[in-house]
Amino acid sequence: MEKDLIIKSIEPAVNQRGCFIVDVSLSRDNDIVLTVEKEVGEMDLEDCVAINDAFLAIFDKDAEDYSLTVSSAGLDQPFKVEKQYRKAIGSSVSVLLKGGRKLVGVLTGADPEGISLRYSRKEVQEGKKKKVTVEVEERFGFDEINSVIPYIEFKK
Repeated sequence: MEKDLIIKSIEPAVNQRGCFIVDVSLSRDNDIVLTVEKEVGEMDLEDCVAINDAFLAIFDKDAEDYSLTVSSAGLDQPFKVEKQYRKAIGSSVSVLLKGGRKLVGVLTGADPEGISLRYSRKEVQEGKKKKVTVEVEERFGFDEINSVIPYIEFKK
């Protein structure tokens, strides 16, 4: 079984549920992990079951001899497709840049070339001894980014 064939075959059923494919991984033993996310809102068990059933209707399990796991993209998983970035606009994310710099801010834009991020940083201002916290918005190309994940802040 090939990844492109899986995506092409199952995508209509995934889209029908208001979802999109984030990733398809295949092992040598034909273990398939189909990761999907909801266009609006959160994935639920019914979405996973419906997509699993649609997959089983398309691919004969006896003929192909595979195992299937349908899961939602986890909160600790980096974004992989542009739709995830677009869905996250307006929410807090953690961005790890190449070179190791980590930023936490609000995702303000996303397109095929990169993202825009609004975050706070300390800067020296003329006439002041201490650094002042300022809010900046900066654009980063995907070639500058190692990963972007949702940022969850737990309130005390």
